[in-house]
Amino acid sequence: MLRTLLLTAGVGICAFIVCFGVLWALTPIPGTTQELATAQGSVIYYRDGKTVLARQGVNRKIVPLSRVPHVVRNAVIAAENRTFYQDQGISLSGMARSVWSTLTGRQLQGGSTITQQMVRNYYSGLSQERSISRKLKEIMIALKVDRSKSKDWILEQYLNTIYYGRGAYGIQAASEAYFAKDVKDLTPAEAAYLAAVIQQPSRFANPTGTDLEAAKARWRAVVNGMVEIGALTREEADRLTFPTLAKRKPSLSLGGQDGYMLALVRSELNRHGYTDEDIDRGNLKIITTFDKRLMRLAREAVEEVLPENTPKKVRTGLAAVDPATGEVVAFYGGRYESYQYDNAFSAKVQAGSTFKPYALAAALEEGYGLATWVNGNSPLRIGSDRIPNAGGKSYGMINLIEATRLSVNTAFVELGRMVGLDKVAAVAEAVGIPAEQLAAQRPYPTFPLGTASVSAVQQAAGYATFAAEGVYHAPHVVRSVVDANGVTRTFSSPGRQVLRKETAADVTYALEQVINSGTGTAARIGRPAAGKTGTTDESAAVWFAGYVPQLSVAVNMFRDDNKPVEIPGYGELYGGTLPAQIWRHFMSAALEGEPVKEFPPPVTWNGHWGSYATTGPREPEATEEPTDAAPTPGAEDRARDAGADRSEPRGETGGDGAGDEGDRPGGEQPAERPGDGRPGEGRPDDGSGDRGPGGRDGGGFDRGDGWPGLDDMEPVPGW
Repeated sequence: MLRTLLLTAGVGICAFIVCFGVLWALTPIPGTTQELATAQGSVIYYRDGKTVLARQGVNRKIVPLSRVPHVVRNAVIAAENRTFYQDQGISLSGMARSVWSTLTGRQLQGGSTITQQMVRNYYSGLSQERSISRKLKEIMIALKVDRSKSKDWILEQYLNTIYYGRGAYGIQAASEAYFAKDVKDLTPAEAAYLAAVIQQPSRFANPTGTDLEAAKARWRAVVNGMVEIGALTREEADRLTFPTLAKRKPSLSLGGQDGYMLALVRSELNRHGYTDEDIDRGNLKIITTFDKRLMRLAREAVEEVLPENTPKKVRTGLAAVDPATGEVVAFYGGRYESYQYDNAFSAKVQAGSTFKPYALAAALEEGYGLATWVNGNSPLRIGSDRIPNAGGKSYGMINLIEATRLSVNTAFVELGRMVGLDKVAAVAEAVGIPAEQLAAQRPYPTFPLGTASVSAVQQAAGYATFAAEGVYHAPHVVRSVVDANGVTRTFSSPGRQVLRKETAADVTYALEQVINSGTGTAARIGRPAAGKTGTTDESAAVWFAGYVPQLSVAVNMFRDDNKPVEIPGYGELYGGTLPAQIWRHFMSAALEGEPVKEFPPPVTWNGHWGSYATTGPREPEATEEPTDAAPTPGAEDRARDAGADRSEPRGETGGDGAGDEGDRPGGEQPAERPGDGRPGEGRPDDGSGDRGPGGRDGGGFDRGDGWPGLDDMEPVPGW
């Protein structure tokens, strides 16, 4: 009997040795790590490079063991594996307990060593399932790792791999999440708490009530364990008090503007070649162009100016661009939780009269000057089309400053015919509006009136070209990216001189008059500023776009259903009302403390003719839009009058511009072009005759581009 038992035991031992040898031979250390084990998420910052905008992906910051204080290391060892530096990577008693729990199906007890936990969470090929085969594989690898790697290496991987709760992976992220400090600054009490958290990270992440009592008990057990391994004396342990946890920071919400900012940043990074995996797991430091203060001011400008009874279907967008760089420093896109399609970048609506400066710039590029005369009578007929000014107002012959200041539709339709719509489109494309957005409207006479659709950021960047003296910078939202190796890649938008400086200066001068005494007086901010109102037919979209030398901002308001933008008490809106007021609110706050800068003087406007803002006879009253801060009596009646007798499709006329013409500045009749010495030559008496030279080529209206001559542009009786 004894011999049989001994023989059986011997056979069993031999079988065990053979099986162990086979398992040892067949279980190599995996050559790869789990993606999640070493993945470090990216951090996105505001433009200062310090203020965190968002964290993307895994919240982990890998640190070398040398940065982790001994008290922190010892706390973890006391909590998880007190024989760590003495064992061979496994615990026989813990292993037996773990195997028994697996076989019986009971809750798995804490029997794994630090080495086993590290192996399970670090190497590829080891799942989290509870099975004998997985456990044996884990043991084999733990034994091999313990023989081939130093204990310090194992501990370093463990500390950087383990999950601590509060979304924090690794000891550094945990230190910041629980105590808002670097791991090197942790106290013994704080170190003991982080070690205690490892056992139940979800329960101890923000404990209250019974969970808090359990957390304190676990913390005290860890402290006592530190005494047992000699990391603390009993006196030191007794002096420790339960640490105060930092307030748990809520996950960065995708509400408000955050969702839009993240979507814009990710999209731009993708265009630069970064994949979503790079962003989520590449440990990138991404610095955006967004200014946190200006982002707040943009939101406040919209929310504080819009009346409380603004219909929910009315959407508002704002974009602010630095003319010197093209950086989008701020925007308001709506509320991400309501619309994932933002109002500043994604939404494109008819530009209305904010498009007219591009027609003006095209004329100036072709050699016309601000003193050029155009016909401002209403309506203007081209073939079967009938194009009115807002309110049906006629202005007679007016120069380009007057036409811009009062936003006269018929004058800009004539200007487009004089210059050529291809030239107008070329300027719009040069300042960043894609050709495909212009193509559908480009052939029509009303093209200069803003029938093409654009976004707020496109208009802000387009107007920034005027502010930058004709230099265009494409708008962008990422300044730089620092990768995991510390290599910095910067992003900028090279400037291109797309307009002559003289053209930009003249456009700016004309747009200054819009704010000084034209349709945009609600946008006055007490410093030199240039801008343009925009109102499409029946107020389907209303705009104000403008700039100072150091900042360009565009504001739009529209509805998804293309119905008129109406607010009770205001009726149909105009660009010179709420959009201009939002622009003023934002710009005034944004420029607080900033130096007042002057624009360059105009080039083609002779000073002795005077300035619309300061000299000359009484100016025409700009009535395109009311400029009072509050609704004015009769606003709805004026809106109906302005929209009366329209036969064009919505948006075809631009809808801008109304008011009395009045006398020209200084009472002097400007020349057709500065320096030609022929004031008013060829000027028709009744608006129906042939007109003299009007452009660089000295030709008449018929330029051979398929446009009708003036004889085809029928005036209505009474011109």
